[in-house]
Amino acid sequence: MARACEICGKIRGVGNNVSHANNRTKRVFRPNLQTIRALINGATRRILACTRCIRSGKIKKAA
Repeated sequence: MARACEICGKIRGVGNNVSHANNRTKRVFRPNLQTIRALINGATRRILACTRCIRSGKIKKAA
């Protein structure tokens, strides 16, 4: 699946833009994904990870 965190699986959410006149149009909430080099099973790999996973230490960054 494209544009998803490879660690926690976070994907986009959907909702509405709401104007002052209470008009509603669809919009998407995209996760803040970053491409990082991480150690996966002892090998260095480039992965897409959300900033929550990076910050919480679920990922061991490659040197």
